[in-house]
Amino acid sequence: MRHRSIYGATLVAACLLLSVSASAGKWNVADYPLRVHIFQFNSHSHYRYGELQGADGEGRGNLYQNGQPQGFDFGYQCGARIMVSPGFETYLARWRKAGRELEILLPTLGGKPGEMNACDLDVTLKQDTVYVKHNGLLSEEPATEYKNWMTRHQYDPEHGLDQPVKLEPGPAQPVATQ
Repeated sequence: MRHRSIYGATLVAACLLLSVSASAGKWNVADYPLRVHIFQFNSHSHYRYGELQGADGEGRGNLYQNGQPQGFDFGYQCGARIMVSPGFETYLARWRKAGRELEILLPTLGGKPGEMNACDLDVTLKQDTVYVKHNGLLSEEPATEYKNWMTRHQYDPEHGLDQPVKLEPGPAQPVATQ
């Protein structure tokens, strides 16, 4: 009897994953006003018969909301792999549960241009702190300092300004990982 319930649960989960995959690429980006920059994560991929069934793990990132940056730690369990944000780019995001759960849109690897998968992040927001990279090492700094840097370099990912200008070389500038 237990085998039947496990088989049934597996079948339901597979149908849900297929329905999410089938709807990928049909997202209304206007419904995702927030931006998320993933700096670091660890992941465990789950395969069945050589096909990716999902991934889970934890990581660190910054949230951009109402013009303000805020660091956060997260855990996740998704049907797709998460990737570190390249350069200063960010992922589209929205709150599922305010202050606790974010939904981000990830590009589908090997998919058509614009094709996306959704992933939910269970977040723990940092108070007045953001994550930055200095000389390749992830560290924290006060959100007000980073907001000043954003203003000086016209960096505002919520409004399409996702490439900072007037960057000066040196170790004191926040740099995203590849």
